[in-house]
Amino acid sequence: MSKATFDETRYNNSTAPDFQEVLKRSLKRRNVLKSGSALAALSMMSALTGCSDDDDDNNEPNQKVSPSVPQLGFDSIEGSKTDAIAVAKNYKAQVLAPWGTPLNDNAAEWKSDGSNTPNDALHSVGMHHDGMHFFPLNGETDGLLCINHEYVDQSALHPNGATSTKIMVDGVEIDVRPVDEVLKEIYAHGVTVVRIIKTNGVWDIVKNDPYNKRYTGATEFDLAGPVAGSELAQTKYSPSGMTARGTLNNCGNGATPWGTYLTCEENWPGYFTNFGELTADQQRIGLSVTGTRYGWETPAGDEAERIEEFARFNVTPSAQSHLMDYRNEANGHGYIVEIDPYSPTVNAIKRTALGRFRHEGCTYGKVEAGKPIVFYSGHDARFEYIYKFVSAAMWDPADADRTDRYAVGDKYMNDGTLYVARFNEGFTGEWLPLSLNSAKPSGGTLADDFNSLADIILNTAGAAELLEATPMDRPEWGAVDPITGTVFMTLTNNTRRDNSTEGLETNAANPRENNAFGHIIRWDENTDNTFTWDIFVYGSPADGSENKSDLTASNQFASPDGLGFDERGILWIQTDNGADAITEYTNDQVLAVVPSELDNLDTINDKNQSQLRRFLVGPNGCEITGLAYADNYKTFMVNVQHPKNWPYSQDATVITPAGTNIRPRAATVVVEHVDGTPVGEA
Repeated sequence: MSKATFDETRYNNSTAPDFQEVLKRSLKRRNVLKSGSALAALSMMSALTGCSDDDDDNNEPNQKVSPSVPQLGFDSIEGSKTDAIAVAKNYKAQVLAPWGTPLNDNAAEWKSDGSNTPNDALHSVGMHHDGMHFFPLNGETDGLLCINHEYVDQSALHPNGATSTKIMVDGVEIDVRPVDEVLKEIYAHGVTVVRIIKTNGVWDIVKNDPYNKRYTGATEFDLAGPVAGSELAQTKYSPSGMTARGTLNNCGNGATPWGTYLTCEENWPGYFTNFGELTADQQRIGLSVTGTRYGWETPAGDEAERIEEFARFNVTPSAQSHLMDYRNEANGHGYIVEIDPYSPTVNAIKRTALGRFRHEGCTYGKVEAGKPIVFYSGHDARFEYIYKFVSAAMWDPADADRTDRYAVGDKYMNDGTLYVARFNEGFTGEWLPLSLNSAKPSGGTLADDFNSLADIILNTAGAAELLEATPMDRPEWGAVDPITGTVFMTLTNNTRRDNSTEGLETNAANPRENNAFGHIIRWDENTDNTFTWDIFVYGSPADGSENKSDLTASNQFASPDGLGFDERGILWIQTDNGADAITEYTNDQVLAVVPSELDNLDTINDKNQSQLRRFLVGPNGCEITGLAYADNYKTFMVNVQHPKNWPYSQDATVITPAGTNIRPRAATVVVEHVDGTPVGEA
């Protein structure tokens, strides 16, 4: 999540029990999980692949798991503070699909003075790239790239930034935004699906391809799951409650085993305002009471407004019935959205069963025939929670090859159980079901507070709070190790932890007060909805008492955010740092490590920290986010969001010359080895 859209307000008022003993850095993963599922999986793989040559009798797994698990083949690079990409030796970096690139002939070319029209934005790559995924079409060098667009920078989007006109309404002076500016901002949000092809070693978009598609803040989506069709989803626009307009603040992402894209609606509450009395769910999630983030509601009533496209952002009840106003409009937001990039003419679907909150990412767990599909997601806000959804249907491998992919999504994502995590001392945890009959520690069940499952979903965080789940330090992206099945999740930071204030104390899984640097937690699932966990690595500067993972200048980092495993077992970590101790040394970055290659599946410590290596550093002012792979790992893609004065050249490593001012453009960066070998490998 971009710092530009972060809401610092604490909406969780949980009094869940906290734990006063701070986790000791000397904890070794072998002592926590030695008999757990991860070691069992590794031992089995060693036996099956015949790659174990360990003759010791200590029952520890061989460090070499499988010939397919690579050793990192690059040296950690130094930090960088330039208007350019810095990348490991012998790698090159190309700019691809920057904001404003036309998808078809309906859009004019991007103009450096910001004068492109709303129609141009509707038919061009959106602004502020975030999560993404590559879907092959005809082999690994031809496919569809799905890119999230988290928010807009009005100063770059418009020639002179955002403008408004002051008018009097009922004796009150308000600022009214121009229709064209608001439309341009709405269309620059959402998701881009664009066909890309590698020709003569260079990737480029395919203009006018029929697969090219924009999903924006105005696109119609279908609703599915518990909220769909309920009174809670019914509006003047959608009296059936089966559709919703727009997808907003699309941050992290995921994919499904059946080949669809998952985009996550994160800081969406600020796009809606209620000037009256907030409902319980609106108050808990943090809906605005003073106007929307960009003033999108202000042109309501303009003669250019169509089907009340601006009025809908004001959810203040204004009529006798919810079927006559937009009081329920925000209830169509805050979900995981499934997009089939191969079906551009069919409505994408908001999967409400996976919960409604500020979703940062969505990743599925280990897939096994005859077992449920599991999705993990974090609520990116201070003192919020980690969730998982377990499908009611059992996985059928034949579903991976079906072409009616939305029907497969209906099968696995509409019915199931949503859980929230409680992390205990002793490195155990449990998943608490969010259902009407779930018992509250204070007594009674959730049925005492909610009328239906749809009601629970609408206020997912409030229900989790009643179950006394563990408040975390801003859960963001999750990733699942393809070798061990272990789940990893970034906890970006939380500078409000304070053991002297009730409700703000540290706990076992979030052990640092004023946690400015963040950490990465991981866990292994048991069969009874319990799990075992530890902290894989702490962000910190190389110097000082905060360095609990013995990091050096070669890998010091803060605010882990984006996270992803590739199928080789390499874990890629991306940062969105705001801690001065790190920003003074380097811009945001990408680091890599192979957790299954660490002796005894250890945490990062003084003996193995050299295995965590800095691979890439972004240009000044940016956040590095998004991960995609293509061409059998010969192509590695990341996104550069909100750069300060970049890109100057298609070669992403070229530094913008001193004295040259560029209208900044978020873009995808394609990284490849100069020899054409798989990225990251020795």
